[in-house]
Amino acid sequence: MTRYRITRYRITRYSMTRRLAILALLALALSPALYAAAEKLSTVHFIVLKDASGKPVRNASVVLHPIEEGKQKRNGLELKADGEGKCSFDGLPYGRWRIQVLAHGLQTYGEDFDINKDDVEITIKLKTPQEQYSIYKQTPAADAPKDAPKPDAPK
Repeated sequence: MTRYRITRYRITRYSMTRRLAILALLALALSPALYAAAEKLSTVHFIVLKDASGKPVRNASVVLHPIEEGKQKRNGLELKADGEGKCSFDGLPYGRWRIQVLAHGLQTYGEDFDINKDDVEITIKLKTPQEQYSIYKQTPAADAPKDAPKPDAPK
Protein backbone atom coordinates (compact mmCIF):
# COMPACT_ATOMS: atom_id res chain seq x y z
CA MET A 1 0.00 0.00 0.00
CA THR A 2 2.76 2.42 0.80
CA ARG A 3 4.25 1.92 -2.61
CA TYR A 4 0.97 2.74 -4.31
CA ARG A 5 0.64 5.95 -2.36
CA ILE A 6 4.15 7.08 -3.29
CA THR A 7 3.43 6.37 -6.93
CA ARG A 8 0.09 8.11 -6.61
CA TYR A 9 1.74 11.08 -4.85
CA ARG A 10 4.31 11.40 -7.60
CA ILE A 11 1.61 11.36 -10.26
CA THR A 12 -0.32 14.03 -8.40
CA ARG A 13 2.81 16.11 -7.88
CA TYR A 14 3.73 15.73 -11.56
CA SER A 15 0.25 16.84 -12.57
CA MET A 16 0.49 19.91 -10.34
CA THR A 17 3.89 20.83 -11.77
CA ARG A 18 2.53 20.33 -15.25
CA ARG A 19 -0.43 22.59 -14.52
CA LEU A 20 1.84 25.33 -13.19
CA ALA A 21 4.05 25.07 -16.28
CA ILE A 22 1.03 25.38 -18.56
CA LEU A 23 -0.20 28.42 -16.62
CA ALA A 24 3.26 30.04 -16.85
CA LEU A 25 3.43 29.44 -20.62
CA LEU A 26 -0.08 30.82 -21.04
CA ALA A 27 0.86 33.97 -19.10
CA LEU A 28 3.96 34.43 -21.30
CA ALA A 29 1.93 33.91 -24.46
CA LEU A 30 -0.67 36.49 -23.44
CA SER A 31 1.76 39.19 -22.28
CA PRO A 32 2.73 40.38 -25.84
CA ALA A 33 -0.96 40.51 -26.76
CA LEU A 34 -1.69 42.62 -23.70
CA TYR A 35 1.29 44.87 -24.50
CA ALA A 36 0.15 45.29 -28.11
CA ALA A 37 -3.36 46.18 -26.95
CA ALA A 38 -1.93 48.99 -24.79
CA GLU A 39 0.28 50.30 -27.63
CA LYS A 40 -1.38 52.66 -30.11
CA LEU A 41 -1.33 51.35 -33.67
CA SER A 42 -1.98 53.09 -36.96
CA THR A 43 -3.07 52.11 -40.45
CA VAL A 44 -0.80 53.72 -43.04
CA HIS A 45 -1.75 54.04 -46.72
CA PHE A 46 0.88 54.92 -49.34
CA ILE A 47 0.30 56.25 -52.85
CA VAL A 48 3.43 56.34 -55.05
CA LEU A 49 3.25 58.59 -58.14
CA LYS A 50 5.62 59.91 -60.80
CA ASP A 51 6.28 63.59 -60.13
CA ALA A 52 6.30 64.66 -63.80
CA SER A 53 3.14 62.89 -64.98
CA GLY A 54 1.22 62.04 -61.80
CA LYS A 55 0.87 58.43 -62.98
CA PRO A 56 1.11 55.61 -60.41
CA VAL A 57 4.39 53.73 -59.98
CA ARG A 58 3.77 49.99 -59.95
CA ASN A 59 5.96 47.59 -57.94
CA ALA A 60 7.66 50.39 -56.00
CA SER A 61 9.29 49.20 -52.78
CA VAL A 62 8.22 51.13 -49.70
CA VAL A 63 10.62 50.50 -46.80
CA LEU A 64 9.78 51.58 -43.24
CA HIS A 65 12.32 51.75 -40.41
CA PRO A 66 11.54 52.87 -36.86
CA ILE A 67 13.66 55.72 -35.51
CA GLU A 68 14.56 55.82 -31.83
CA GLU A 69 16.84 58.39 -30.22
CA GLY A 70 17.58 59.88 -33.64
CA LYS A 71 18.90 56.61 -35.07
CA GLN A 72 17.35 54.22 -37.56
CA LYS A 73 16.76 50.79 -36.10
CA ARG A 74 17.58 47.66 -38.06
CA ASN A 75 14.23 45.94 -38.00
CA GLY A 76 12.02 47.32 -40.70
CA LEU A 77 9.17 46.53 -43.04
CA GLU A 78 9.04 46.36 -46.82
CA LEU A 79 5.85 46.82 -48.80
CA LYS A 80 5.25 46.57 -52.56
CA ALA A 81 2.97 48.97 -54.40
CA ASP A 82 0.26 47.44 -56.57
CA GLY A 83 -0.57 48.40 -60.17
CA GLU A 84 -2.19 51.62 -58.95
CA GLY A 85 0.87 52.62 -56.90
CA LYS A 86 -0.91 51.87 -53.60
CA CYS A 87 0.08 49.82 -50.57
CA SER A 88 -0.99 49.77 -46.92
CA PHE A 89 0.10 48.48 -43.56
CA ASP A 90 -2.28 47.94 -40.65
CA GLY A 91 -0.78 47.87 -37.16
CA LEU A 92 2.16 50.30 -37.42
CA PRO A 93 3.06 51.58 -33.92
CA TYR A 94 2.87 55.31 -33.30
CA GLY A 95 6.22 57.09 -33.45
CA ARG A 96 8.87 58.37 -35.83
CA TRP A 97 9.48 56.29 -38.98
CA ARG A 98 11.95 56.66 -41.85
CA ILE A 99 10.18 55.94 -45.12
CA GLN A 100 12.20 55.13 -48.23
CA VAL A 101 10.74 54.42 -51.65
CA LEU A 102 12.68 52.72 -54.43
CA ALA A 103 11.52 52.17 -58.00
CA HIS A 104 13.37 51.20 -61.15
CA GLY A 105 14.32 54.21 -63.27
CA LEU A 106 13.32 56.81 -60.65
CA GLN A 107 15.15 58.69 -57.90
CA THR A 108 15.11 57.07 -54.47
CA TYR A 109 12.93 58.93 -51.98
CA GLY A 110 13.53 59.17 -48.24
CA GLU A 111 11.95 61.18 -45.46
CA ASP A 112 11.12 60.85 -41.76
CA PHE A 113 7.47 60.93 -40.68
CA ASP A 114 5.78 61.16 -37.29
CA ILE A 115 2.95 58.64 -37.24
CA ASN A 116 0.52 59.83 -34.57
CA LYS A 117 -2.98 59.21 -35.98
CA ASP A 118 -5.10 56.09 -36.33
CA ASP A 119 -5.32 56.43 -40.12
CA VAL A 120 -2.56 58.10 -42.17
CA GLU A 121 -2.33 58.58 -45.95
CA ILE A 122 1.06 59.49 -47.44
CA THR A 123 1.46 60.46 -51.10
CA ILE A 124 4.98 60.18 -52.46
CA LYS A 125 6.06 61.70 -55.77
CA LEU A 126 9.18 60.19 -57.32
CA LYS A 127 11.34 62.28 -59.63
CA THR A 128 13.35 61.20 -62.64
CA PRO A 129 17.08 60.82 -61.98
CA GLN A 130 19.08 64.04 -62.09
CA GLU A 131 22.73 64.48 -62.95
CA GLN A 132 24.80 64.34 -59.80
CA TYR A 133 26.99 67.27 -58.83
CA SER A 134 30.64 66.51 -58.23
CA ILE A 135 33.35 68.78 -56.89
CA TYR A 136 35.88 66.63 -58.78
CA LYS A 137 34.35 67.15 -62.19
CA GLN A 138 36.59 69.31 -64.38
CA THR A 139 35.04 71.94 -66.57
CA PRO A 140 36.70 72.83 -69.92
CA ALA A 141 37.44 76.39 -68.73
CA ALA A 142 39.22 75.10 -65.64
CA ASP A 143 41.47 72.80 -67.74
CA ALA A 144 42.76 75.62 -69.98
CA PRO A 145 45.83 77.62 -68.93
CA LYS A 146 45.06 81.06 -67.52
CA ASP A 147 47.03 82.98 -70.15
CA ALA A 148 45.54 81.06 -73.10
CA PRO A 149 42.94 82.95 -75.17
CA LYS A 150 39.35 81.98 -74.62
CA PRO A 151 37.73 80.08 -77.49
CA ASP A 152 34.90 82.64 -77.75
CA ALA A 153 37.20 85.70 -77.66
CA PRO A 154 37.76 87.59 -80.94
CA LYS A 155 41.23 87.25 -82.41
